[in-house]
Amino acid sequence: MKKSENFQHSNVLLISFAHFVHDSFSAFLAPILPLLIDKLGITVFLAGLLDVVRKLPSLANPFVGLIADKVCVRYFIIFAPAITAIAMSLIGVAPHYIVLVILIFVAGISSTLFHVPAPVMIKHVSHKQIGKGMSFYMLGGELARTLGPLTILGAISLWGLEGTYRLIPLGLIASTFLYFRLRKIVIKNDFDMKREIGARKTFIRLLPFFLSLAGFTFFRAAMKAALTIYLPTYLTSQGSSLWMAGISLSILQFAGAGGTIFSGIISDKIGRKYSLLIISIMNPILMWLFITSNGNFIIPILIITGFFLFGSGPVLLALVHDIDSKHMSFINGIYMTINFILSSVMIMLVGFAADKIGLDLTYRISALVSLGSIPFVFLISKKKIKNKV
Repeated sequence: MKKSENFQHSNVLLISFAHFVHDSFSAFLAPILPLLIDKLGITVFLAGLLDVVRKLPSLANPFVGLIADKVCVRYFIIFAPAITAIAMSLIGVAPHYIVLVILIFVAGISSTLFHVPAPVMIKHVSHKQIGKGMSFYMLGGELARTLGPLTILGAISLWGLEGTYRLIPLGLIASTFLYFRLRKIVIKNDFDMKREIGARKTFIRLLPFFLSLAGFTFFRAAMKAALTIYLPTYLTSQGSSLWMAGISLSILQFAGAGGTIFSGIISDKIGRKYSLLIISIMNPILMWLFITSNGNFIIPILIITGFFLFGSGPVLLALVHDIDSKHMSFINGIYMTINFILSSVMIMLVGFAADKIGLDLTYRISALVSLGSIPFVFLISKKKIKNKV
């Protein structure tokens, strides 16, 4: 294998580091919502609306992808952490709700500009080990969701809510570092402007593939929402303390970090479809064991569950980037939009069901519904994703 075709460890780690820095700042919102509610005198509904505003630019992912396919995508990755750092570090000093919305929306735009092209860059520096590259990339995001809340809460304890702007230099330093390390990376899409077919025809040809991914994502989304967003609420309803519920969620997410690093690497060895099939079979079984187990076995089961629950992320990303196309940012944008819409819908459905029939029954239904993802694994066509589009 030529040197240029080797797995570029340093560049993969750099992009994963950029993902870690960016998403650490993105994770500032949730931990300080109670403080923002008190400061601005807003309702819980308006506070929750902020997260919707932050994710709203995700709907433009395919269009951002089209732009990213025509420009030097590395500059999106270099400067997005600084932009997100500035916006999210200023939310503590926002004097009015409208200003807060604007800051959150800017951070959402920056997040979209980062997450659409970043996996494309990972693909090019990973070469034939795309699964391994996506594992490192996803690990950066998972660790960010662990460290980000601790960073913002630590800053508030030192400087108060209105002193969080002092974190801005961290983002600026990170982007400066990334500029000098990533600006010379040659990405094929940056320079090869030839198009075998247009983006519209690419989408049409890949429609069966996208529908397969949508089905897989939809049927797993209820289980993922139940085991992440609603886990503390479920455990407290079952008699656990709030402290135990919080620790359980942290354990699940930490185990998920392990799943993200190993699943993509394993998928390079045994194949994407076999990896997804194993994950699809194991998760419903593990969730059912979690629901029916007593207190002594909850933590061990959560560790194994988290490993498989988050393990599908790098495999799906690798599967998307196995496609041979000159429109990779556009294709990645479509995948991210599908993921965002379906997961958001299912989060609302799980919450609605919990209000109507209770969390315990909702958890059982979610475990059964997740079995519906298995047939969609078999519908993923290798032939379609290997053809040039």
